[in-house]
Formats: sequence, structure tokens, C-alpha cells
Amino acid sequence: MSTPERKEGEAEVEAERLYTVPLKVALRVPRWRRAARAVRFLRSFISKHMKSEEVKIDSTASEYIWSRGAKKPPRRIKVKAIKYKDGTVRVELA
Repeated sequence: MSTPERKEGEAEVEAERLYTVPLKVALRVPRWRRAARAVRFLRSFISKHMKSEEVKIDSTASEYIWSRGAKKPPRRIKVKAIKYKDGTVRVELA
């Protein structure tokens, strides 16, 4: 695997994983809240699996969830989670 581009002052990569996150849980809430719920579930899923409290979702992943509007988010999403030495996790669209 190639190393991701690093910005100035950014910590070194500790772990990098690919996940297929099932967003089916978003279908249990009222229709107009589904995309927002899917984003919150993505954050909690990555937090649990990467064992970190600080999760930053990239705009590409968020835009993909919101691409069909608030009422019809995708059923699943493939993401790449990158954990840095300082404990933060960045989530990108795979």
C-alpha cells in the first residue's frame, strides 16, 4: 500500500483499514432524519472498531451519504479508516 499524503504537523499513521459499513440502522428513524442518522452511525461504527473517540469524516464520504438527499441514504458504504499515532481517525471514501 502506498502511504497517504501527509500534511504539515500531522501525526504518523498507526493503522489503516477498509470497512464496509451497513447503514441499514438509518431506516429505523423518520424519513427526513435518515442521512443524518447514517453519518452518526458511521462515526460510532468507526469509533468502536478503531478504538478511538476522535473520528473525522472526510467530506467525500459525507457527500456520498447525502448524495440522494436526507431521505434515501445508501444501504452500505465502503470506507478507508486511517488511525494516527495521536489517536485521531480519518474516514475517507474507499
